[in-house]
Amino acid sequence: MPCAIAITNSPIFSPSQQTPKSLISPFFCIPSSLQSPVNRSPAPALTFYNRNLREDEDPTVCSTSSSSSSSAAAILKRKRPARISVPIVSLGLGHVGQTPRDESRLDEVEVEGEGYSVYCKRGKKRGDMEDRYSAIVDDAKNNSKQAFFGVFDGHGGAKAADFAAKNLGRNIINEVALRSEEGLEEAVREGYLITDAEFLKLNANGGSCCVTALVQNGELIVSNAGDCRAVMSRGGVAEALTVDHRPSRQDEMERIQRLGGYVDCCRGVWRIQGSLAVSRGIGDSCLKRWVIAEPQTKILTIEPDCEFLILASDGLWEKVTNQEAVELLRPFCVGVDNLQPLSACKKLVDLAVTRGSADDITAMVIQLGQFVQ
Repeated sequence: MPCAIAITNSPIFSPSQQTPKSLISPFFCIPSSLQSPVNRSPAPALTFYNRNLREDEDPTVCSTSSSSSSSAAAILKRKRPARISVPIVSLGLGHVGQTPRDESRLDEVEVEGEGYSVYCKRGKKRGDMEDRYSAIVDDAKNNSKQAFFGVFDGHGGAKAADFAAKNLGRNIINEVALRSEEGLEEAVREGYLITDAEFLKLNANGGSCCVTALVQNGELIVSNAGDCRAVMSRGGVAEALTVDHRPSRQDEMERIQRLGGYVDCCRGVWRIQGSLAVSRGIGDSCLKRWVIAEPQTKILTIEPDCEFLILASDGLWEKVTNQEAVELLRPFCVGVDNLQPLSACKKLVDLAVTRGSADDITAMVIQLGQFVQ
């Protein structure tokens, strides 16, 4: 099955050294056919930091000296950036969408792809955006499309989310190709575990929660590790396809305790070893004995009443219920001539923000009907 893999390498979305700063790495691009023109208005003023500076250094101050005068600090003003505009590059391997990269911290990312839309917003109290997403849409085969989608919520930095966005879809697709349709759940499991093992070899810090959806031959395979969640609209009724992996879950707490760990509640939040508030995910090497990457997977056939699928990070679900999300999105995504899923994603994220969410939020909407005959 031909496919294209979305690639990320930097928690700061920085382009390669050889690429002009006016361009974004092509591995984070989507084809022009997937992106509708959007008028970009200037974003609010942001402060940009060089990730190599210490927290107590001011990146806007540059020391200068001359032979005729004593050293003085010259303050350089930086222009306010416009909203990020995703460049167009064809990889020739299918349709790929992924979190774009830029030297500065991103306030938001918005993309309309073939059969999906995604909106990411940096949390008010966050430094760099740690959420990532990926989308791989294969060309139609036998009147049925194949696709992979994922939302990744990093913690302790964005390295694990970057790595998962780059590799998880590819690893799952490779494992699926080695098995029959009866082995889809095992293929997804192996894809997660391989991605986790590869990331741990890098000796990098941090971890990432994941929620993924694989569409193949009219079937929907949804998996998660952590507290990112997948919710489907079935005739207007919200149907949760994943269950959050948190230490407060009885089965997760018992699993951790059997392995010699402990779970306690600090300021109303249950944590593993008094540290992490999720019990599964990619990475987290220092807690790997208890924080496993094994996903839980649900497989179902896409029926006519399966309208759309929402993949989102916990920054959304902590403030918006499953049914509220479906009811907000449905008027924009079902039964209308002019579908506006991207506008719906924005309204969904804005609702969580107005209710007090200060976390990074990513919301992806997938039009399931576009991937079946």
